Amino acid sequence: MSCNIQLERKLLQFSTLSSFLFAVMGIALGLWLGSLVIVFDGAYSFVSLALTLVSLAAAAYLHRDKTTQKTAHSVTHSQQVESGVIAFKGMVITIMCLVSFYAAVEAIFMGGRNIDTGIALVFGVVNVVGCFINYKVMAVYSGKAESALVDAESKQWLMDTVISGAVLIGFTIATGLKMSSYAHFAPYADPVMVIIASVYFVIVPLKMTWGALKQIQATRQISITA
Repeated sequence: MSCNIQLERKLLQFSTLSSFLFAVMGIALGLWLGSLVIVFDGAYSFVSLALTLVSLAAAAYLHRDKTTQKTAHSVTHSQQVESGVIAFKGMVITIMCLVSFYAAVEAIFMGGRNIDTGIALVFGVVNVVGCFINYKVMAVYSGKAESALVDAESKQWLMDTVISGAVLIGFTIATGLKMSSYAHFAPYADPVMVIIASVYFVIVPLKMTWGALKQIQATRQISITA
């Protein structure tokens, strides 16, 4: 079990460092280019960073508790803490998606955003590759760690990978529009990408939250009947 604990800690620390790097790169580049969708991507990485720190704190608390004694009550309590952290992560990501959706709709009514799609395309490629590597690391080792927290991390990175892929596709389309007779639609590509991403990806954190809340309810019933 100690090996699983060490692996879990290393995976969460790796995810923390990666989230920090992607957050700084995304937010800084997004603000420089004036791209709402890149800021959205960077903000998601920043939220992932904060939530991973919560996971690290929860893991430390759970493992300290497990070193004392493995009673039915302690196991149930550990499951409740893990589910509570996952539910919290899901709710925070949901709120971020809703805020991003509102900002994107507002940007459309203001005439969209003109950005340098060349630099944005390079960012998109780097982001997709980096996020996918992080997702694969988390997904491959989550089973070995036997950790619900690491599994939640892998889902976060999967979301970030697909978001980054959508951003890359969007900027590719925007580049094509700029070189066509439909160039006047290009400024709307950036906020439209945010709307699509926020609407589609809000489903994942909602499922995370709902599943975690059901697990909390189930463990409470077990603790009451025990």
